[in-house]
Amino acid sequence: MLRKNNVILFVFFLIIVLVASACGANEGDIASEVNEVEDVNVTSENVEVVDTSYIVNHAMGETVIPDTPERVVILTNEGTEALLALDVKPVGAVQSWLGDPWYTHIENQMGGVVNLGTEMEPAIEEIIALEPDLIIGTKIRQEQIYEQLSAIAPTVFSETLKGEWQENFDLYAEALNKKVDGEEIIFQFNQRIEDFKQKAEKELEKEVSIIRFLPGTARIYHKQSFSGVILDQLGIKRPIVQNVDDFMVEVSKESIPDMDGDILFYFTYDDGSGQGTQTEEEWLNDPLWNNLNVVKEGNVHKVSDAIWNTAGGVLAANIMLDELFKIYEIE
Repeated sequence: MLRKNNVILFVFFLIIVLVASACGANEGDIASEVNEVEDVNVTSENVEVVDTSYIVNHAMGETVIPDTPERVVILTNEGTEALLALDVKPVGAVQSWLGDPWYTHIENQMGGVVNLGTEMEPAIEEIIALEPDLIIGTKIRQEQIYEQLSAIAPTVFSETLKGEWQENFDLYAEALNKKVDGEEIIFQFNQRIEDFKQKAEKELEKEVSIIRFLPGTARIYHKQSFSGVILDQLGIKRPIVQNVDDFMVEVSKESIPDMDGDILFYFTYDDGSGQGTQTEEEWLNDPLWNNLNVVKEGNVHKVSDAIWNTAGGVLAANIMLDELFKIYEIE
């Protein structure tokens, strides 16, 4: 009986030893796996850091933009059009030259945008309060405050605002990190230009005169004005006295004969005082005006000052082209 009990105890002891050994082996395996994990040093050297910054060369030098901007302040009217065309709504913008405070053709896209004053005098305090991550302006208007603006956020300036709207658009698109989108928009516009040229044919031979009335004065616009650049791209001829590679000339009534052409487009800038409209009425009732061949032939068209001149951007350019298709009866 005693012997039988000893055998049972021995077997029981053997089982305990085997179980303990198995557990020890598992713990060893687990410890080994932990050690293997600990051997992998997770450091910043193992994590790929993506640099999202880019450099934009512009009228004032070069600017590093850390990342695609989300809060953009725009200080030119043509720049506002560029942003909207690129599906970027600015947090703040200078007011339109006409409208209250935005041009009619963009006002439905400008809800909630802070009015920053004029291109000539943008409100610095308002810009600071908006905490922008990009400011876009122009040297010809805001060169004196460039350093102040640069201290607020990365700032990019175009050189001027005359007829170089496509070059400026390319710059704005690059600053917004939307260069490819910008190229497509300009490509589509230029395709429309080519379509017009092919369909207009002999109509392009007609000489087109561009006139603007302002409070107390008038101007003849040349090839480097906004509308002049587009007409030149279309291949439309200009009267000899207007076929000049500069912006415009301010004239008196004695120069009315220089306004003649086969087709005449005029627009009037009125700041709300009624003086621009008064100038228009005075000149259109002048005997010299009514003696123009283009007036006698009934080929005078009043168009929008905002679209043909002051807005100066891609949206206005396309609307102007729409109007030319209609006036020239091109489908």
